[in-house]
Amino acid sequence: MNTSIYRSAITELFGIRLPIVAGGLMWLANAEYVAAASRAGIIGFITAASLPDLDALRDEIRRCRELCDGGPFGVNVSMLPKLVTGEKTQEVFELIVSEGVRFVETSGRSPEDFLPLLKRAGVKVLHKVASVRHAVKAAELGVDAVSIVGAECGGHPGLDMVGSFVNAAWAEGQLAVPYLIGGGIGHGSQIAAALAMGASGVAIGTRFLVADEIWAHPNYKQRLIAAQPVDTDLCMQSVRNTVRALRNDTTAAVKAMEAANPQVSIQELMPLVAGKIGRNAYVTGDWNNGILSAGHSLAFVDRQEPLGAIIQRLSAEMEQAIARITDPALR
Repeated sequence: MNTSIYRSAITELFGIRLPIVAGGLMWLANAEYVAAASRAGIIGFITAASLPDLDALRDEIRRCRELCDGGPFGVNVSMLPKLVTGEKTQEVFELIVSEGVRFVETSGRSPEDFLPLLKRAGVKVLHKVASVRHAVKAAELGVDAVSIVGAECGGHPGLDMVGSFVNAAWAEGQLAVPYLIGGGIGHGSQIAAALAMGASGVAIGTRFLVADEIWAHPNYKQRLIAAQPVDTDLCMQSVRNTVRALRNDTTAAVKAMEAANPQVSIQELMPLVAGKIGRNAYVTGDWNNGILSAGHSLAFVDRQEPLGAIIQRLSAEMEQAIARITDPALR
């Protein structure tokens, strides 16, 4: 494969072969998964919030570094929308710096307060947002790159709900920093299209959930393989925390509560949406319970295989897409 045609500001920033970022997956993006991404020529991020304490995060970083064998990796720091008492975000960033981690993925709220610390240490910051307008604000703060996730994404698509195809072209005229497009990305032709529209790469989550290196139960992965893009639900709009998740008993119950009481509080929803319920689903394979983030790229989730094999398929699809552009006979 001629990787030079895929060289971009993102491949240069992270020192990767392909313009693909495996975004942090809550509970799932551990050292084995992130190292597999590194070995396959892309970059992944350990999700700090998945670890119980700072010592566990330190151990996971060190284990990942050994498994990567010199390859790039990062840590995802998902912050709550507002600072809360007891939050350890500052300590997490200090640990990341002390461990010599070179890359972080931030999300949830502005990373402004932590950028001086990270910049002094030479840490490159990729900030994830759900709209072009927030990407512009993050760029003005001085982050190194932004990841814009569209309405199709699993997890939190924000409130604007603009699709990835529009975001990819819309952002090109507004951003001076490299940007990734995420949300519904699961085929190599989409990556080629994103590059053509001005993005420096893509962020992928749902498509990688069936990788062998994801520790979740096989029954959960089989449900994803059987699912279609229409098998997701949007819920929690009433508390301005919209989430796209695999349709199941929990999403139905949450939507019913929201319909019955549009003023429902997050505290009332918590017995259904607490993260520990979702984590238990990954352990047991009981995919009918919990908010299990999944996006429209379920369209491309067709079998369980090593992460490296999925990335090889994406590479081949990118090549085929480029060939179609340059050879009219293939269109």
